[in-house]
Amino acid sequence: MTRHSRSWLAARFSPAAALHRATWLVERGKPGRAFRLFSRAARGGLAEAQYRVGRSYLEGAGVPISRRDGAHWIALAARQDHVEAQTLLATIHLYGLGTKLEGEPGRTGALFTSNQPAAKPDFVAARDWATKAAAAGSTEAQALLGYLLTSGPEEMRDPEAAARWYQAAAEGGSPQGALGHALALSQAARTEAEQAEVAKWLRKAAGEGLATALFLLALMTERGIGGPADPAAVAELFRQAAEKGHRSAQARWGMALLHGQGVPARPQEGETWLRKAALAGDPAAAAAVGDLYAKGTEKLPPNYAEAAMWFRRATESGHRGAARALGMLYLTGAGVPRDQEEAARWLRISAAGGDVDARASLANLLLQGSGNAEDAVQTSTWFEQAAAAGDPVAAFNYGVCLSQGVGVPRDESKAIEWLRRAAETVVNAQFWYGRALLEGRGIDPDPAQGRAWIERAASVGMVEAEVAMGEILVNGRAGPADHPGALAWFERAAGRGHVGATFALGAMLGGGHDVPMDRPAAQRWFRAAAEAGHAHAQMMLGRYLARNLAGEHDPEQARVWLERALAQGLEETRADLAALDAAPAPAGR
Repeated sequence: MTRHSRSWLAARFSPAAALHRATWLVERGKPGRAFRLFSRAARGGLAEAQYRVGRSYLEGAGVPISRRDGAHWIALAARQDHVEAQTLLATIHLYGLGTKLEGEPGRTGALFTSNQPAAKPDFVAARDWATKAAAAGSTEAQALLGYLLTSGPEEMRDPEAAARWYQAAAEGGSPQGALGHALALSQAARTEAEQAEVAKWLRKAAGEGLATALFLLALMTERGIGGPADPAAVAELFRQAAEKGHRSAQARWGMALLHGQGVPARPQEGETWLRKAALAGDPAAAAAVGDLYAKGTEKLPPNYAEAAMWFRRATESGHRGAARALGMLYLTGAGVPRDQEEAARWLRISAAGGDVDARASLANLLLQGSGNAEDAVQTSTWFEQAAAAGDPVAAFNYGVCLSQGVGVPRDESKAIEWLRRAAETVVNAQFWYGRALLEGRGIDPDPAQGRAWIERAASVGMVEAEVAMGEILVNGRAGPADHPGALAWFERAAGRGHVGATFALGAMLGGGHDVPMDRPAAQRWFRAAAEAGHAHAQMMLGRYLARNLAGEHDPEQARVWLERALAQGLEETRADLAALDAAPAPAGR
């Protein structure tokens, strides 16, 4: 009879021998046969065997998964002071799998599956079992106890005790303990030495592959805390954490690939990681994917419908910037139906979340007649509070609210006070304040100072101010007229797509101004403005084509443009159309 045969015979009668034989079978990849022997030993009262049976049920090793049966056997072993079983039982209670453990094991089912919702966590039982195992020296239980004392119910929390248990677990070699110890130390880390100690323990946890530790270490390295900043090391840490499924790390690794931060840029791969993080519920990643589709790439044009879908996903997860972006899509009708009220709804959500740009956009909508009275009052209140706290942009916006009566009684004099405060640093305020001085709204007129403020705004590229400077120089307001100077301002504004400036260039080059007349150029500018929907430009283009003023005679096209201008309400084009009707038909027709 061989030694293994004798062992098998002994296993039929001795629980200890059955346990030994089962362990031997597990090592040789035979979990099914091992389970039967573990069960024999467990029924014989051996705690280790009970623990192994419980683990087999929980892991589906040689037997169908059953969390109920698994928890039953783990509890039996724990009551016999089996430290590993106590630790596992604490985890089971924490995740809500340990309710109603008494009684005979029964139903089977998958562990952690959606069709078997976990019961309510039992924090007290989890703490009690973790305390037993931690006191017996289990570093895993010590880390778990630290977590419970840190993140459990408020009445259970004890940061000082948690820190002690985390430290014990960390010094005992537990990766989770090292992570918890680092987090506990970080609460009071102020000096470089203290920050370096935090980084040391994070590195220990990261070295064991903990995704959260890898991510936090990346953030510290990015900021140069606990060591020198190293973009390449940061990217590598984000990559490792991302591949382990850490959602925020996936987003940061995606951004690193997208923009080439510490790693060669690989935009397509970056988009893939951002999408993965977004689908996992990361709002910043969803917003970033929305931005990608809204702006387009070198290889792909913008896809506003796709952008709207991602912005909506990010908004539903609380991303206020995405709510603003979605509102702007509804405002412009890009990828979604144009709808000012829907735009106001999304801007309202973003503004309520503290997004200052959304508040300004909502205020602009209110000036156009959208939104409601409650929006107006809330918006003006936001601006007033921020302005009083010293925010110059809010001071400008509050000044506009006062000037236009948005959410507050109209008060031009008070509006000027806030606009003047903002004008030192806010370009839009310089323009508004300059116009008020020119027109004497809420303040004594001072055309020279008004012109100076508008020119200041124009000089840094504010297109409306550029157009205003062109008009001032054409009319000689608050100083001598300067038609060449006006032409230069109009050219700057037209180059950035301002339709009014484009029309003004055509008007100046068409004659009657102190610049060389160039009617072919004038016609080109009129056409550009006409195609953008400018009614007077459509009328002028029709006249040029009807009268052959620039060397191009095209009565049919002239009629098209004149009719478009008439449709916009320019009644004076009726005479031009009548003249076309009265003109003799071309020879041969």
